[in-house]
Amino acid sequence: MTLEGGMKCIKYLMFIFNFLFWISGIALIVVGIVVQTKLNGTLHITSVAASGAPIVIIIVGVIINFVAFFGCCGAWNENYCMITTFAVLLVLIFLVEIAAAIAGYVFKDQIRDAFEKSFNNTMEQYNQTTSNEVDNWQKQFHCCGSVDYRDWFPQLNNTVPDSCCKQEFRGCGRNTSDSNIYRQGCVQLINDWLKNNIVIVAGVALGIALFQLLGIIFACVLMKGIKSGYEVM
Repeated sequence: MTLEGGMKCIKYLMFIFNFLFWISGIALIVVGIVVQTKLNGTLHITSVAASGAPIVIIIVGVIINFVAFFGCCGAWNENYCMITTFAVLLVLIFLVEIAAAIAGYVFKDQIRDAFEKSFNNTMEQYNQTTSNEVDNWQKQFHCCGSVDYRDWFPQLNNTVPDSCCKQEFRGCGRNTSDSNIYRQGCVQLINDWLKNNIVIVAGVALGIALFQLLGIIFACVLMKGIKSGYEVM
């Protein structure tokens, strides 16, 4: 059975959609990886929903690439079963992305308390003779301490770790009056970064999910055209 007229246009539109759909899957994977990489040192201190959202987005991106290939094959072969499966999978992906976007947005405000508590606990276990996650956070976000640099004073005898220095060298944290020391605390900076990027991830997922509605419509129309062709035969 060969599609004719308007159904052929829908068939070609399905190809174009699946190409764009494949690109959207790549975009999800890239966004998810970037955020997840940045969160790598802080995953254990954020809420499950907040830290899990990028992982869900990456998984969905991988699945999207598979489904896009599946949709192309179905449209090319004008196979009713394959296109039906494509439509069903697309609906499921759509629902997962909506759920991930909502979860990421809803739980973004629950990050600060969990992060601050764990950050302070990590500071208490700080040992200058060994590598410490706090050093990585302070270097990466250009900050010092939890609220501000003075949080280190009781523990380090009125000094700060060398990772608090703008230009780091051995012993630079001993002179806390120097302008070389970061003054702002890490909790607020990292919390703001987490919230902003979770919103970005949620926004990307929601935008692509809405785009997928177009693919669902194309698939349903093509399914109807193929079924009608079979009934005529």
